[in-house]
Amino acid sequence: MNPKETAKILLKIEAVSLRADPPFKWVSGILSPIYTDNRILMSYPRERNMIIDSFLESIKKNDLKPDVIAGIATSGIPWAAWIADKLNLPMVYIRKKQKGHGRENLIEGKLEKGEKVVIIEDLISTGGSSISGVQAVKEAGCLVMANLAIFTYELNKSKENFKRENTDLITLTNFSTLVDVAVEENFLSKDEMQNVLGWSKNPEKWGK
Repeated sequence: MNPKETAKILLKIEAVSLRADPPFKWVSGILSPIYTDNRILMSYPRERNMIIDSFLESIKKNDLKPDVIAGIATSGIPWAAWIADKLNLPMVYIRKKQKGHGRENLIEGKLEKGEKVVIIEDLISTGGSSISGVQAVKEAGCLVMANLAIFTYELNKSKENFKRENTDLITLTNFSTLVDVAVEENFLSKDEMQNVLGWSKNPEKWGK
């Protein structure tokens, strides 16, 4: 499945919503013409399986050959579980912070030193959660082969974060592709398109 087909799925089931006026307000306070909740995909078996197949295609196409699939808590966990099951591979998940009790694990599951890991996330905004996951895997003495996600906002901050950590990000679709599809499928007008595209270049100031 190509990026445009993935974008069509996200728009069709309203995992992604576009609205420039009034804009959405994120928890961080950023005003945005886009809101994404890929967790909705879990409730659509046909579309869910299409996304899983696309993840598997990306792993094969990029010749990743991981030993372990890791999901970023919480939204990356179900995708990592489905992918690990299809590949018959071990799975772990990575917490956003260490537990404050017991073994105080950051990585849940069995991860052996030297293993090759593919990290799964559902959405990339700034990339902070995925980068924390990359660092946790490296600290465990393992190799991060790539980070895979369904969708990225293509924010400059995320690009800088992945570059700084020297780790690859592979996504099934992205913000600019989704906006193109939204115009083609009449979710957005051409006039609205330029306003929406302007957001990704400067999200902190957009809409103010």
